[in-house]
Amino acid sequence: MAQVLEFKLPDLGEGLTEAEIVRWLVEVGDVVAIDQPVVEVETAKAMVEVPCPYGGVVTARFGEEGSELPVGAPLLTVAVGATDASSAAPGEDGDAAEEPSGGSGSGSGNVLVGYGTGAPAARRRRIRPERNTASAAPAAPAAPAVVSAPSRPAPVAVAVGEVNGRQGPVAVVSPLVRRLARQHEIDLRGLTGSGPDGLILRADVDSAIRQAGQATEAATRTAAEPAVAEASTAVASPSAAGAAVPAAAERIPLRGVRGAVADKLSRSRSEIPDATCWVDADATELMAARAAMNAASGPSGGPKVSVLALLARICTAALARYPELNSTVDTAAREIVRLPGVHLGFAAQTERGLVVPVVRDAHARNAESIGAEIARLTELARTGKLSPAQLTGGTFTLNNYGVFGVDGSTPIINHPEAAMLGVGRIMPKPWVHQGELAVRQVVQLSLTFDHRVCDGGTAGGFLRYVADCVEQPAVLLRTL
Repeated sequence: MAQVLEFKLPDLGEGLTEAEIVRWLVEVGDVVAIDQPVVEVETAKAMVEVPCPYGGVVTARFGEEGSELPVGAPLLTVAVGATDASSAAPGEDGDAAEEPSGGSGSGSGNVLVGYGTGAPAARRRRIRPERNTASAAPAAPAAPAVVSAPSRPAPVAVAVGEVNGRQGPVAVVSPLVRRLARQHEIDLRGLTGSGPDGLILRADVDSAIRQAGQATEAATRTAAEPAVAEASTAVASPSAAGAAVPAAAERIPLRGVRGAVADKLSRSRSEIPDATCWVDADATELMAARAAMNAASGPSGGPKVSVLALLARICTAALARYPELNSTVDTAAREIVRLPGVHLGFAAQTERGLVVPVVRDAHARNAESIGAEIARLTELARTGKLSPAQLTGGTFTLNNYGVFGVDGSTPIINHPEAAMLGVGRIMPKPWVHQGELAVRQVVQLSLTFDHRVCDGGTAGGFLRYVADCVEQPAVLLRTL
């Protein structure tokens, strides 16, 4: 007899607690194989295709494209082949979990946090009903997280007491859901969750917030004068702190990459006492050196080298001289932690928003190697295929905002790093060269640094060295 197994959103790593459904890769009724990708989700750090650990027929999907699900919420249900469930003794010690269909050795080949190859299916304690015996009667005695999905046209709100037959803690997995409820003064114990086993999802809290807002608005309209009643419809919900918002205003949720960027930048501004210094540099010689490199042929030739790759190599040389800027602050221990290697992040603008891929061990690479890695990571960023590991662990960031046609900026440090170098556009400008006025290729460089890790003298020395290398690339020969 076929069993219907529920596949829940696994922990995708990096401490992520939720993901947004971008695109379903299967439909209800499709036959899926073990480890076949079934849905594409977007976390705060990357786009991920999630493979299903079961093989069978998809019987239900939970969540529409564009909706968010917390880790542990059901994604879909799959009817797997015949099992030996009927042979399970109903009097066993309440453990109702079995291997997913396919027998031993048919486990998933992909490993995600929460499930993976070779491990038995998560065992689930079956609570013997004590009070709600009528609702438990149709249940099979040995069904591992089995859900009869067709009988659930939507995730049905089920009280916690009806699921486990006893009162217990609030059924909330996601810290985001708890924080959202706390911000809007929603009592979670008064909600019935629409998730599995009465799990309270973000959608449940959002619904409670809307209901509270509607009740408040209705009470306001009832108490107001008729002349004021029409205007009261434009008043924002309680979450807007009473600010007047036009009724036609568009609200865009801060989630996914945009939400992660907002959280990180806000944290940087609130925690890091940053300062910025800048300098104009004559990049004419650097541009000439790059042209000579790219024009070389034969044994001295090679892949084209970008300006960003040359600037990245200059940064690694400068950090070797000023290691204070390749550090982080341990606020709990009140210590500055100087890092042994340079993992260089670079800002990349994509259709999904700003991301910062990281070139690992940049201090051990030459300009050609750094350029090749930047090109590879940039392509992954454009296609949304960067993994969380490729977006974390940076120790210093290079921000080339000159690609937007601007000259200068005061960048926000990429927390928990200690500094970021900003590069404006390189353009012809009047410049005094060798005592005469000439038209030169000029660039503005800016350094934003954490004032806790160093003083202005160190930051100024770093920036001056970078400018010297831009103006006279031969300076780098000392460190080659």
